[in-house]
Amino acid sequence: MCQRPSPSAPSAPDRQSQQMRREAIYLALSQVPQGFVVSYGELAALAGLGRAARLVGRILGQLPEDSRLPWHRVIAAGGRISLPLGSPSGDEQRARLRAEGVRIHNDRVDIRRHGWLSNQLS
Repeated sequence: MCQRPSPSAPSAPDRQSQQMRREAIYLALSQVPQGFVVSYGELAALAGLGRAARLVGRILGQLPEDSRLPWHRVIAAGGRISLPLGSPSGDEQRARLRAEGVRIHNDRVDIRRHGWLSNQLS
């Protein structure tokens, strides 16, 4: 009779792999310049993780309170700010972006003007 493995903590190779992905995301995020934004999917691609936008969101949601990484420069596809208006983190993101000169209109950022990758490709 075949037994299913019981759910447990990730194995050492899994933990190493998770840590490597986290570090790749942190490194890519640290390169996004002030006044520019990237989408979750773009950040995943920059980190060499393909189409792992949800992973990026999950990892950014776990950043320590005292992190100096510019998490506020990561937005949803199409320029939409995904953190809710009126929430502490959403309000902080909008304030930080505005302080860097990023214009927000109807809860969206103009990607043509402030998109880091779109500006590099132009």
